[in-house]
Amino acid sequence: MKVQEFLAHHGIGKNPFSEEDAQTDPVFKSHCIENTYHPAWDKIFGDPSEPATSIVFGEKGAGKTAMRLQINSHVEAYNRKHGNSKLFVINYDDFNSYLDRFVNNLPARRRRVDKALAAFRLWDHMDAILSIGVTDLVDRALGVAKHADADVASRLAELDRHQKRDFLLLAAFYDQSTAEQMETRWQRLRRKLRFISPKAYVPFVAGCVVTVLAVVAFFSLMIGSMGEEASPTIVDLYNGIPAWAYFAVVGGSWLAYVWKFGSRLLTAYGVVSSNRVGNATTSGIRKVLMRLTSADLSGQPIPNKDRTDDRYELVSKFQGILESLGYSGVVVLVDRVDEPHRINGSPDLMKALIWPLLDNKFLKHQGIGVKLMLPAELKYFVEREDRDFAQRARLDKQNVVPSLAWTGEALFDMANARLKACAANGSPASIRDMFEENISREHLIDSFKSLRVPRHLHKFLYHLLVAHCNSHTDEAPDWKVSKELFESELAMYRRDLESMAH
Repeated sequence: MKVQEFLAHHGIGKNPFSEEDAQTDPVFKSHCIENTYHPAWDKIFGDPSEPATSIVFGEKGAGKTAMRLQINSHVEAYNRKHGNSKLFVINYDDFNSYLDRFVNNLPARRRRVDKALAAFRLWDHMDAILSIGVTDLVDRALGVAKHADADVASRLAELDRHQKRDFLLLAAFYDQSTAEQMETRWQRLRRKLRFISPKAYVPFVAGCVVTVLAVVAFFSLMIGSMGEEASPTIVDLYNGIPAWAYFAVVGGSWLAYVWKFGSRLLTAYGVVSSNRVGNATTSGIRKVLMRLTSADLSGQPIPNKDRTDDRYELVSKFQGILESLGYSGVVVLVDRVDEPHRINGSPDLMKALIWPLLDNKFLKHQGIGVKLMLPAELKYFVEREDRDFAQRARLDKQNVVPSLAWTGEALFDMANARLKACAANGSPASIRDMFEENISREHLIDSFKSLRVPRHLHKFLYHLLVAHCNSHTDEAPDWKVSKELFESELAMYRRDLESMAH
C-alpha cells in the first residue's frame, strides 16, 4: 500500500509531513506562514510601528527559523500598507563568511576557534550587521537583480548632501558585494546620488598642471639658451634660474596630493584592520576616499578603532538615510547560531559568539528591534551568569521567551493546518480522521504533547504513515491507523529521542 494512496483516500494531495526544515518546506511557505503561529508570536513580533527586541530560546525543530520567515513575511505585508513608515529587515543568519574572515584576520597562534571567539566583540557584530544592511541598501539603490527597489531608487533625490555623503561613506566602509569591483560599484552609486565634489580633484589637477607648465618652461628656456652664447652645461638657464628650481616647483605642487594620498591610505588601513569581519581592501577604500574632500571627511565617524562609539554613530547615520527613504525602523533577525561550521553545535562556542550581542545599549537602540532566535542550550548559561552580565544585558527588559515549547493542542492544530493546506480540491481534512475510533482526540493531543516541537511531530507522523502503509497491501488496504501501531511507533520514536539526547 502506497502512502500517496492513503493520503488521497483522505482527500490529501501531497504528504504534509515530508519536510523538516522551514526554509525548504513548500507547505509552510504557501499556507502555514500566514496561518499557523506559536502561542508566543505576539510577544515576539510585537508592534511593527515600534520595533522592539525579543529573545527566544528554543530547541532544535521548535520553529525558530519558521518564526524568522514569518516575521519577514509579516514585515513585507506591513510595508505594503505603510509606504512612508516601512521596516528595513536585516537577516543576520549566515555567520560562516564573517567567522571565516574574523578568524583569518587573527594571528596564526590565535586562530583556534575557541581562542578566536574569545576575542569576538560587540563592534564585530555591528560591523557584520552594517555590512548586510548597507550592501542590501546599495543593491536597492542601484537596482541590482533580486534586490531592486523602485521606491528606494526614486527617493534618492530626497537625500540632502550630507546624507548622500554619509551613504557613500557607509558604502565605502561596509558594501560587501562581490558582483563587481568595489570602486566601480561605488562610482555607480555616486552617480546615482548625483554627488559631485570637484574640489576633491584639485590637488591632483594642480600637480598635473604645474608639472606640465614647469616641463614646458624648462625645455623652452633650455632650447632658447642653446641659441645664445651661454654656458653649455645649462647649470644656469635663462635669467639665472637654476635647473633644480624647476624640480622643486614640481615637487611642491604635488605635496597636497601626496598628503591626501597618505592620509587616505592610513584611514583605509585602519578601517580594514578594525573591521575584522569585512572583505574590503585597503586599496579599494583608499581609492574611493580619494574622491572625497577633507571637508567631507572632517568630523565623520570612521570605524578604524576597536570600539563601539563610531559604530553607534554610523548606525544612526544609516537609520537617518533609511528614514529619508521611507523606512522608520530596522529589524535585525538573528538565527541559525548553531549552524556555522566553526561552531558545529557547540554550546560553549555559541555562547562566545552571541554573548557580546547581549548588550542593553545595543538591544535598546532607538528604532531598532533585534529578534534573537537562540538555541535552548544557551538558556542554561544565562541562568548561571553573574550580576555584571545581568546589568549589561538587562534581559528583564528584552521580551524574553524562555522556551519555545508547543502544547499538544497547538501541535494538533498545526497538523490539521498542514492537512488543510495539502487538501485536494478543498476537501476538509482532519488528523483525527486518519485513526481508528478507539484513538480519541484527547489521546492524540496528549501524545503530541510528548513530542514537544513541530519537527518531531512531522517526523513521527511521516514514519507512522510509512509504517502503516508498509503493513498493508494494495489489494487489502486499510484506511485507518490502528491504536496498536500508533502506540508502538510512538514508543519507538520517544526512545530514539532519548538516545539522541544522551
